[in-house]
Amino acid sequence: MELVADFLLVSGCLGASIYCFSLGRKLTRFNSLEKGVGGAVAVLSAQVDDLEKTLSMAQQTAQTSADTLTKLTKDADKITRTLELQLASLHDLPEPSAQIEEIPPQTSSTAEPMFVRFSKSGTQN
Repeated sequence: MELVADFLLVSGCLGASIYCFSLGRKLTRFNSLEKGVGGAVAVLSAQVDDLEKTLSMAQQTAQTSADTLTKLTKDADKITRTLELQLASLHDLPEPSAQIEEIPPQTSSTAEPMFVRFSKSGTQN
């Protein structure tokens, strides 16, 4: 009876050692950096780092754009107020037809030409 119990104990230990050996090999393949989940985790970790950097740069760019847009909006608001004030001041001007005075054309009583050309000797042509 002891011999049978020892045989069963040795066979159980041998079966457990084979199971542990095969499980250890599967675990090393599972965690390998090239083919297994370990490699996938490493790749995903690197991608997360790249995405964090890209997101950080995008946030900085968006903040810069928002600041620029805010400044331009404030400048446009100031210019709008100035233009509205200038437009309101134009309403106070008199009508253009009342402002222009009729200037009668000058009639010359003499028949002299308006422009006279002199030669080099000083005589009139």
